[in-house]
Amino acid sequence: MTGLIDTRDRALGAFYGLALGDALGMPTQSLSREQIKQRFDRITALTAADADQPIAPNMAAGSITDDTEQAVLVAELLVAGGGRIDPADLAQSLIDWEVVMQAKGSQDLLGPSTKRAIEMILAGHSPEEAGRFGTTNGAAMRITPVGIAANVRNPEPFVDAVVQACQVTHNTTLGISSAAAVAAVVSAGINGVALGSALEIGVTIAQQAEKQGHWVAGGRIAARIQWAKTLCADCDNQQLPTLIYEVIGTSVASQESVVAAFALAHQVAAGRLTAFDAVCMAASLGGDTDTIAAILGAMLGACQGLSAWPERMIEQIRVVNDLELYPLVEQLLSLRVV
Repeated sequence: MTGLIDTRDRALGAFYGLALGDALGMPTQSLSREQIKQRFDRITALTAADADQPIAPNMAAGSITDDTEQAVLVAELLVAGGGRIDPADLAQSLIDWEVVMQAKGSQDLLGPSTKRAIEMILAGHSPEEAGRFGTTNGAAMRITPVGIAANVRNPEPFVDAVVQACQVTHNTTLGISSAAAVAAVVSAGINGVALGSALEIGVTIAQQAEKQGHWVAGGRIAARIQWAKTLCADCDNQQLPTLIYEVIGTSVASQESVVAAFALAHQVAAGRLTAFDAVCMAASLGGDTDTIAAILGAMLGACQGLSAWPERMIEQIRVVNDLELYPLVEQLLSLRVV
């Protein structure tokens, strides 16, 4: 029973860590580092968005964005499919999701890779073909449920599960390998693997996943994660955000934002940052802050459990978004092969 409780706690830590990072980064997304410093100094708490926030104007403190909403969508498809995702169903679900967002007047719509893929689907292209240009972080941001439902101890079916969740929008070497890296850390963490070792498993699985999808030019995810770890190894916490922002990059490109999340996770593994401080740092970086913080929160939560996060903030996110993840996490874990 203890093992089950630990597994559930880590899975909840991952999914609510995703939501927490997303909500912390919501008011700063798409802002430059200088703009964030001027408006907020740095993010240390759930904060409302300003009226001129380019994507989430006037959103309440604790509000989640597309990162969490699309992760919930993937989780529901996994449960409905008994652990498998039909690419056509994922495409239709994303189309339906954007329609709802547009009806709400939200600016938080499909990202560039996903938008292009959906347009190709609507034009009659196959799901496999539609995702051939997807290199951004859209697949990685919503992959956490796969890490909860699939066990990385079985690498081949694990990578297959990642591909199913990526193919329709991010069927490229970069899109798939970046999502695989994140999902692998989440899955390893749920297995009880310590953060440092889980990050290494993420690199190994990213290397295997690089054989999937359409080849695209760009720095390899696994190689860049290892490079970023070395780059930041001797950097103090004052210099670290600038180094990540200026050298690794914080754009929607998977080889920047996903690698940035890993760089911060390595600092936590080395004992230089707490999990919560790292997610706050991610939310203050500039660029695609909500996605970087969401990915980071999922990985750290999987390895450290729900107690890594301030209880009052998790409760605020649950209330503001009506986000009850306990039943969904239970269903995802029921799909997991030990």
